[in-house]
Amino acid sequence: MRLGIALPQYGALADPARIGEFAAVAEGLGYRSMWAGDRVLTPTRPSDLYPGGTPDRPYPPEFTRFVDPLVTLTAAAGTTTDARLGTSTLTGTLHPPVLLARSLTSIDLLSGGRLEVGLGLSWLRDEYTAAGVPWAERGRRLDELLDVLTAMWTSNPVSHDGPHWRIPESTVDLRPAQSPRPPLLLGGFTRRALERVGRRADGWLGVELPAPLFRERWDLVRAAAESAGRDPDAVRRVVRVNPVADTSVPELARRLDAVRELGAEDVFVDLHYVADGVDAALEYAAALAVRTG
Repeated sequence: MRLGIALPQYGALADPARIGEFAAVAEGLGYRSMWAGDRVLTPTRPSDLYPGGTPDRPYPPEFTRFVDPLVTLTAAAGTTTDARLGTSTLTGTLHPPVLLARSLTSIDLLSGGRLEVGLGLSWLRDEYTAAGVPWAERGRRLDELLDVLTAMWTSNPVSHDGPHWRIPESTVDLRPAQSPRPPLLLGGFTRRALERVGRRADGWLGVELPAPLFRERWDLVRAAAESAGRDPDAVRRVVRVNPVADTSVPELARRLDAVRELGAEDVFVDLHYVADGVDAALEYAAALAVRTG
């Protein structure tokens, strides 16, 4: 199981000037992947509660300060050489596909072919409202986004004519470093989302769950892959672990062992709720690397 880490991007760790430094140090410590999340805005009266949120605390307070995920990956790409760079997850449906493809392709080239494209739908309707994108049919919009990204990366000339976007036939010579394209990973926990993973994705972006629930969700992915005529063993499991404040390094190491026992190929830790700054996050990351190495 490969160990990764979330890049310093939000809350007390949101210091864009130190992303590159953090990434370089983390790579030196042995972290093999680095990840950026996505949050567009945090309404004072949100339309929806964050999973596990309450009316008094509708989302983690750290979310009110959030650095752009693609800028974050760009900064990390410039100071690292081997670590994979991924989004977990980018709300891709808020972006025009042509522009998103250009940005992602540029990052893949900049990093020498290390990009992992993790996409999701978000849980917050207010973000769609602010971006001028309909909340309805967001799943179909994601399916079409996958079609457009695949076309932009594997065809030339490129054209697309779908219900949400139309691309006139065009020559696109900006090609990703990875062939035939960067890996496409999808988040989600509903049956529909997990079946989409099995049908279309190279991997599932999951989170730490109780073992029976994790296996139940993974079985849905595998069944969907088999039904689509795909090899279920080729679909990866990338698991995010979110330790809360005061989580000790030994405790987190034990949790990572439990994720390993579930068969995950990749796991990454998000230290935004544990550390009160970039220096503290690096200190924690160093201790965890020693413990798990």
